[in-house]
Amino acid sequence: MSLDAKTVTRIARLARIGLQPEEIETLGKDMGSIIDWVEQLKEVDVTGVDPMIGTGLAKPRLREDRVTDGNCRDKVLSNAPEREGPFYTVPKVVE
Repeated sequence: MSLDAKTVTRIARLARIGLQPEEIETLGKDMGSIIDWVEQLKEVDVTGVDPMIGTGLAKPRLREDRVTDGNCRDKVLSNAPEREGPFYTVPKVVE
């Protein structure tokens, strides 16, 4: 399936995509391929499969909430391009 130029132009305008005239035909073919693929999904037998409306019923596994200092200051500071003592050095951005 290939979409006509008028449809492609309308979709591009709605999506606020700037198209060159030479891109319209190619994009129409690409969009048509996507639509054909979605049409193939209609052929899948989903008999007996409950629709999934989200994962709101799943409960997340929780871990114990512990406060730690991480005890890895030197390791973290080793990533700094510049440092002064135990602090990152950054350029001044506000006068």
